[in-house]
Amino acid sequence: MAKYRLVILRHGEGAWNKENRFCSWVDQKLSSNGIKEARNSGKHLKALGFEFDLVFTSVLSRSIQTAWIILEEMGQEWVPIQSSWRLNERHYGALIGLNRAEMALNHGEEQVKLWRRSYDVTPPPITESHPYYEEIYNDRRYKCCDVSQDNLPKAESLKDVLDRLLPYWNEKIVPELKSGKMILISAHGNSSRALLKHVEGISDEDIINVTLPTGVPILLELDENLHPLGPHQFLGDQEAIQAAIKKVEDQGKVKSSEK
Repeated sequence: MAKYRLVILRHGEGAWNKENRFCSWVDQKLSSNGIKEARNSGKHLKALGFEFDLVFTSVLSRSIQTAWIILEEMGQEWVPIQSSWRLNERHYGALIGLNRAEMALNHGEEQVKLWRRSYDVTPPPITESHPYYEEIYNDRRYKCCDVSQDNLPKAESLKDVLDRLLPYWNEKIVPELKSGKMILISAHGNSSRALLKHVEGISDEDIINVTLPTGVPILLELDENLHPLGPHQFLGDQEAIQAAIKKVEDQGKVKSSEK
C-alpha cells in the first residue's frame, strides 16, 4: 500500500505550444485546446475520486490557470494554491520565442533534442538585446522571489532546473506531503521532468527519453521514505496519451515538407 500519493502534471497547451515555439518564462495563457485539456484532467481526476488538500504551481499563468480549471471541474475551488518561481518552466535563454522545427532545420534535430531533453546541456543565455528580455525581467512577479532579480537564471539546463527546484520540494512540498495532505503540482514539462528524475532516480542518460504531454495527470505512489512503489502512471486514455507524447517528441523535428 502507498503511504503517500502525489499528482503532477504539465499545464494544458499554451498559445506557443500550439505554435511550436520555446515559451519558457514568457507568460502565456492556455489555448482553447489547453483549456479543454485542463477540463478533461479535472473531470478524470474527479471520476477517480481524488480529493486535493493543497496545490502548488509556478508563477506563470498557464500553470495557475490549469490548476484553477482542474479545481473548478472537481468542485474543489476552495483548495489553497501556493505559487513559486522554483516550479517555473526551464529557462531556455536565447532560444525563447524560436520555432523548434525551424531550429531543427537550421541546427539539426539532434542538437535541438539535446537543448530540449538532455540533463546538463545549457542553451545560449538570454541577453538584454533579446526581444523578450524586458518583458521577463521587468515582470512584477519576479520582484517577489526569494532571490534577487540579478540572481534569476539567464539560461538553464535540466540540472539547473532541478537545483533550483529541490529546495522548494524539500522545504515546502515534502513536509505537506508527509503531513498526510493530498497534493497536486501543476507545473511545466521540464520542472515536472526534473521532479520525476529526482523522485524516481532516473539516470542522467535516461531522462532524455522522458517526454510529458500537456494536460495529462501523472500519479506517483510513494512509500514512507518517499521512494516510488512503481513507475509513474499517466492517468487517462492510454492510446491518446501515447499519441500526445509522440506529438511533443515530433515538435523538435524538421517538418516532412522541409526535408
